[in-house]
Amino acid sequence: MLVTVGIIVGLIVLFLVFMRVYPVFGRKPSKLAASGYMQSPQYKQGKFENPIPAMTNMNFSATLGILRDMLKGSPRRRPADPLPMAAPRFSTSGELTVTWFGHSASLLTIEGKTLLLDPMFGRTPSPFPWFGKPRYSAGLPIELDQLPSIDAVLLSHDHYDHLDYGSIQQIKHKVAKFIVPLGVSSHLIRWGIPADIISEYDWWDELNFQGLQLVCTPANHFSGRSINDRGATLWCSWVIKGERKSVFFSGDSGYAPHFKQIGQKYGPFDLTLMECGQYEERWADIHMMPEETVQAHLDVKGKVMLPIHWGAFTLALHDWNDPVIRAAKVAETLGVEMVVPQIGQTITMQGDSVIPFPNSSWWAEA
Repeated sequence: MLVTVGIIVGLIVLFLVFMRVYPVFGRKPSKLAASGYMQSPQYKQGKFENPIPAMTNMNFSATLGILRDMLKGSPRRRPADPLPMAAPRFSTSGELTVTWFGHSASLLTIEGKTLLLDPMFGRTPSPFPWFGKPRYSAGLPIELDQLPSIDAVLLSHDHYDHLDYGSIQQIKHKVAKFIVPLGVSSHLIRWGIPADIISEYDWWDELNFQGLQLVCTPANHFSGRSINDRGATLWCSWVIKGERKSVFFSGDSGYAPHFKQIGQKYGPFDLTLMECGQYEERWADIHMMPEETVQAHLDVKGKVMLPIHWGAFTLALHDWNDPVIRAAKVAETLGVEMVVPQIGQTITMQGDSVIPFPNSSWWAEA
């Protein structure tokens, strides 16, 4: 009995040590930093919370049901062949361009500034990236050293499919500034990013960044990278406004009233990058259904919608291309202009038009 207890205690100690020393998990904000979050309306009883409670139905039985359904497998959860990719054409002109790399990773150029959003370029969204199936495209359209210099990286939250340790290590020398929601700097600092190039913001905080107005806006989601840090950092969406063009980046969110609030205060937007994927009725409070994605675009007063959070990884039960099939259907019904570029394809907004307009339904054909 003593030997058994000793083995169990030893394994627990080894696990706790591993959790502390393995850098991919990041680091919770210090007690001193967390004490500063007390003034945030989102910070309650030692953690960040949504105004509308999220995942309230995630009891033990529901969790077991999800795990069982995820293990069943389905031939349509991944494409049969690697997805096609296009070569990016990065621009330093004053035009608004966007290059989508799959899932939520996107590079914007707006009025001469280059912004990189949720740069997850890794093989799979996991603390152990050598396990699991790789991204649908089997790679990236470029080597990361081909990325241009980045004026700022904007992060929406700290989940592995949005904040990737390996990607940050590969691009950090190109980045002048990291702009993040409250608490996320603790991960970056552990990973060697100087604290003086990181700035943190709460919901509705506004900042002027090199002539652009950036606003950290709400999202209905959650955070966490480890077993004991759920809610330790904040999650958000981002408003990006220049003198001539404006962009809304949804981050991850369930459908909630904040979209209309953002639209009323900061809309209209020339382009929205809207979460559209990894949904299920059982967690609809943290990820929108495709029909809600289009409605959220209308709520923020968007002109052109580019669906993100799909096309790279299987994190839900739906068919891999179900997000854009459903979103395209309702977008057509409601008269919403939706663009679905290939991974790596750079599109430009000239006036209210997208050039070149990606009118190929490659996602239905792949």
